[in-house]
Amino acid sequence: MTSRLDEFSQYRKKMNDRIAGIDHLGIKRFYNLDSSAYQDSALDGKTKELLGLTASMVLRCNDCIDYHILQCVEAGWSDEELIDAFNIALIVGGSIVIPHLRHAVETLDLARGRN
Repeated sequence: MTSRLDEFSQYRKKMNDRIAGIDHLGIKRFYNLDSSAYQDSALDGKTKELLGLTASMVLRCNDCIDYHILQCVEAGWSDEELIDAFNIALIVGGSIVIPHLRHAVETLDLARGRN
């Protein structure tokens, strides 16, 4: 049985491979910029993933929320730290973020194996 996160990861990989095959310079540059932005520099990559998660929640992008939660879990953020970041997103974004908070909590549960 595949979970929503398995389906998300498979679809993301499939479409990223498809987009890479398009071989458009502007798209390649953007993808490169995006991946390099999360590398260690003045801020470490772990912190940058947490920032990406909070921004994704405020911008209300569930795909981005899923991606960054998976990255944050892999980077070692605890549930308590992630929930604190969820709160920042809610405070900054307001009540319109509540449906995405629900999505984020469900994603975190799935990522931790809590169904």
